[in-house]
Amino acid sequence: MKFIYTMETMQRMSLFEKLTRAKLKDLIELEDKVFFVIEKGQLRNALGPQKKNVQKLEEIFKKKIRIVEYSDVVTQFVINLLSPLKVVEIVEEDNIITITGPDQKTKGLMIGARAKNLRLYESIVQKYFPDIKELKVI
Repeated sequence: MKFIYTMETMQRMSLFEKLTRAKLKDLIELEDKVFFVIEKGQLRNALGPQKKNVQKLEEIFKKKIRIVEYSDVVTQFVINLLSPLKVVEIVEEDNIITITGPDQKTKGLMIGARAKNLRLYESIVQKYFPDIKELKVI
């Protein structure tokens, strides 16, 4: 998956930073979701009191908003990306990340219909960690 910044994307990034006062690292826009990847330690600012900023952004963009805190440790980044879903265990071996969920329902949400969610998370992780080959949920 290739990510390209348009003028509109740049404006959205600027709007996000003005509204939240959080340092934004990246914006990934999909058909039904917008992922804002923020710098480490910026999550509280980005969410705002009682997640008011998320609600405001969802109204503005008319899409689901996900705010993900960046980490330069790949396993922590994956945990942040999957949040609020709980990860019981995460292991990176031979550039494959294996995620253990607490129950079938959570694993199903991580994977999604026809593995759509998992492939999406995989493409986001590979943007920052190009050596990662695959994400697996067990």
